Amino acid sequence: MANIEQALVEIKRGVDELIPEAELIEKLKENRPLRIKLGADPTAPDIHLGHTVILNKLRTFQELGHEVTFLIGDFTGMVGDPTGKNVTRPPLTREDVLRNAETYKEQVFKILDPAKTKIAFNSTWLSELGAEGMIRLASNQTVARMLERDDFKKRYTENRPIAIHEFMYPLLQGYDSVAMETDVELGGTDQKFNLLMGRELQKSHGQKPQVVLTMPLLVGLDGVKKMSKSANNYIGIADAPSEMFGKIMSISDDLMWSYFELLSFRPMSEIEQFKADVAAGKNPRDVKFLLAKEIIARFHSEEEAEAALQEFISRFQKGNLPDEMPEFEFEAGLPIANLLKEAALVNSTSDAMRMIRQGAVKQDGEKVEDTKLVPAAGNYVFQVGKRKFARVTIK
Repeated sequence: MANIEQALVEIKRGVDELIPEAELIEKLKENRPLRIKLGADPTAPDIHLGHTVILNKLRTFQELGHEVTFLIGDFTGMVGDPTGKNVTRPPLTREDVLRNAETYKEQVFKILDPAKTKIAFNSTWLSELGAEGMIRLASNQTVARMLERDDFKKRYTENRPIAIHEFMYPLLQGYDSVAMETDVELGGTDQKFNLLMGRELQKSHGQKPQVVLTMPLLVGLDGVKKMSKSANNYIGIADAPSEMFGKIMSISDDLMWSYFELLSFRPMSEIEQFKADVAAGKNPRDVKFLLAKEIIARFHSEEEAEAALQEFISRFQKGNLPDEMPEFEFEAGLPIANLLKEAALVNSTSDAMRMIRQGAVKQDGEKVEDTKLVPAAGNYVFQVGKRKFARVTIK
């Protein structure tokens, strides 16, 4: 039981919900490799750090000796996951799905052990269902049950269209668990309805229901919205080391601890010690250095992580930035000239334009040359001339 308790500590790290924990304990007591599944529709070829939160958890199960399958939803990707959507999502073509799937496979192996990872495609069994199988599958649920989903309910009450095929998506994802006889399925908090559907379908097919494990959605660089490409607040795992380092250093000191818990492979005891050190007066910047180096080394190399650190130090710390400077928060969409004026770095927008043309304006140590620049969401240090500085958060 001691080993089970130790395993539970690792499994539950950073987890939002484990449904139900008692069933997971019973499965672990069977002393066999559990069948662990994470499904992903290849709707976009680039993975960011938000995606890796769940991949890290999948790696944890791998290290505990369980059977891990990364399921590529090549069939469901053509249907389109309606989760979180207020409009019907256009289905992908077969060509789009297969092209994105190849990129996914390359990127997930930067986290998962290829030798211990099974790659599966749900078209293997979903394509075989046929019309009769689809009708039988649809008979497992009612329209009322589907309308319990928050996104469906909202669209229904707002009189927004819901296509019939969208109701099929949770059923198809749930059927994946039946076909794979899954013991544990992982997903983000926004996938809870779909994951629980897998439990229901397994019960109706005479199987032991899977345990559902949901992970929180990683907050992006703006400190408000979940990390996503559409919000332009993401860190791509394919980003250049120096770009990745700068983005990680831009997150707030408070948000840093969430990143440590969800993205770092360091023991929680070590992270707690970091917190104690910062509370005792250690500069949080130095702890953030460790986070940035760990993440960059994972997706690039130790050497590139160290080079990114030295470049950052050279650009920012040796640039004699003042320890104290005024701080401002603005909504996204503010043009650079207006931003500089609102941050009291210039007297007017025309003054801002003139300073930009003279090369006297810097954003995070880099000269701003575009007078029409609209800075994206994130945290920045703006400088005008040699003595005017401001920390700016754009949400």
